[in-house]
Order: sequence, then structure tokens, then C-alpha cells
Amino acid sequence: MTKLSPKNYIAEISAYVPGKAGGDRPMVKMSANENPLGCSPLASEAAAKERENFARYPNPASHKLRSALAAQYGLEEDLIICGTGSDELLNLAAQGYAGQGDEIIHVRYGFAVYEIATRKVGAETVIAPDKDYGTDVDAILDLVTDKTRVVFLANPNNPTGTLTPDSEIERLHAALPKNCLFVLDQAYGEFLDDDGPHAFNLAHDHDNVLITRTFSKIYGLAAERIGWAFGHADIIDTINRIRGPFNVTTIGQAAAIAALKDQEFVQQSRAHNAKWRDWMMAELEGLSNHGLTAIPSHGNFIMVIFDGMSAQAANEALMEAGYIVRWLPGQGLANGLRISIGTEDENRGLIGALRQALEAYSG
Repeated sequence: MTKLSPKNYIAEISAYVPGKAGGDRPMVKMSANENPLGCSPLASEAAAKERENFARYPNPASHKLRSALAAQYGLEEDLIICGTGSDELLNLAAQGYAGQGDEIIHVRYGFAVYEIATRKVGAETVIAPDKDYGTDVDAILDLVTDKTRVVFLANPNNPTGTLTPDSEIERLHAALPKNCLFVLDQAYGEFLDDDGPHAFNLAHDHDNVLITRTFSKIYGLAAERIGWAFGHADIIDTINRIRGPFNVTTIGQAAAIAALKDQEFVQQSRAHNAKWRDWMMAELEGLSNHGLTAIPSHGNFIMVIFDGMSAQAANEALMEAGYIVRWLPGQGLANGLRISIGTEDENRGLIGALRQALEAYSG
């Protein structure tokens, strides 16, 4: 009897592995780049008010949320689409524009979802070499062929935190074929001082650029899985044809709309992140004599590269001390740990635990 089997390219996918969430004892989670301040009280209140509407389907096109996003960012509402996190939109971008026989490019040390999205549609993954753990525009362009249909690029990059200058983003786009979709993933865009307006301008002026964003990071709504994207009308139409109906929950839409209204909370979150990211960087640099290198970050996390004590051993020591961080051997970063910025107490506690582990290793 013939065995039921998935398509070969599906069987080859390595499933996404989320950061650890804890075990049998209380742990400090600094592995998923969540907002340590939580979310806006306005968002919590808005979500609570919608609990009586569980029996009703959500607005299928997220009309009010799209209107709020358009007002906040000065964009055209019709050129915005919402999704179940930005992950859904990244997957739909690949599904809409690539398939078997096509190629999708992303950078080494890029977001793990890019390769999954590529393999799901049967396209070939093409990985561009990095430059100091960041994007090398020339390396990407060297890999472009007549089969290239999508280029994924996170800016700021996850998991390394590097930032590609606007001029380089523009140079990359200008050299891509017109039939290639350029997906600029700005999940951490709100952590930039200028909130990344150049990306929206690029998408506004060209018909092959899609900007993706999320409410999971600075807005602190990770549990509700709310993402959104901005791009040319034809791109939005394509994604709308294949996205899931009612893909953003009623509670999620209400919470996101309220979160957009509370820009004071966003500013507080950005300021907290900048202050403690700088503090963490300084503390990690102070541990450089133990073989640590902290990559300068533009997100709400820091990638630390280990040369001496292994990242795996450091990860295990931090776990024993009660801290969960992100070890990423599956993404080619077996020598690194990604550490999210936490509260003051969490940041200080983690650095203390890491210092103790390094000193014990050095003897």
C-alpha cells in the first residue's frame, strides 16, 4: 500500500522553534523580544470590553484598525493589510509571488520564518553571506538571477540587531528586477529614533515593495498576534486573495487600535529600551576579557557572541540561574545568545548571573 507522504519540499522544512517559556519553576523570560513594560493600559481596557462579543466574527478586513494605522503613519488605508502577526504576511508574500522553480533570497542570520515561507511554496532558498552579522547588499545582488522572485530583509535585523542604512536599502531595491518583490520586515522599526519612515516612502513610490510590521514588540500585544503591511495596491490585492478570512481577532483589533492611541506608552517603551540596551552593552563590553563580543543593536535585544566559554554552556548556566535567553544553533549561531532587554531588575540579574558563570568557567 502506498504511504501518504507530504510534498518533498514540505518534508524538508525545519519547523520554527520558539524561545523557551519556562519549566517547573519560575523563570525570567528574556528570549522572545517581548516588551518588559507589558502593553498600554488603554489596550488592556479595550480588549476587556470586547470579551462579550466572542460569538461574533471579527471584522474581516480590519477596517477600523487599518484606518487607525493610516492616520498614525500618514498612509493610504487601502494600501494596508492586517494579518495574524507579521508572520502570516511574510508567508503570504512568498505564496503570492513564488513557487516551484523560483528563488527567494534572504541574508544569513535572518529571521527563521523566511526560509520556512520559502520552502512552503516549493521555492529554492538562496542565502546571502553576511557582513559583520548584518546585511551585505552586494552579496545579495550577486545572487540575483532570472529566477529570483522575492527578497526578504529585516531592518533592524533579527536576531543580530544590525541596521542597514536607508541609502543601502535604496541601492538594493534599485538594482533588483522589477518582477522581484522586495519585502522589508520592520518588526523592530518602532525602536528606531525616527521610526523608519524611509521604508514607507519606498513602498509608496514603487510597485514591488512590501513593508511588514507587528504589534508584538513595542506595543506589547504578542499574545494577540497582530501584524500589518503596507504596499502597492496590486500587492495588497494579491495577499488579500489568499489570506485567511477573519484573520485578526476582534479583541486583537480593538487592542491594537487603543495601543496606537497611546503613543506616550510607545515613547516610554522606546526610552526604557534605549537606556537599558546601552547599559547592557556597556556591561557586556566590560566582560569582553572573557571572550564576549556584543553586537551593537537597534532592536530590543542584543546578540552576544562567545569565544571561550561556549554559548551552549552559558545558556545552560543562565537557565540554572533562572534566566531564559535564546540560543540559536539552528540559525547558524551556535556561538551566540540573543538576550532580550528586560526590566531593570531582570537586566541587572542576568548580567550578574552571566558574570558569575564566566568567572566560574575561567577559574
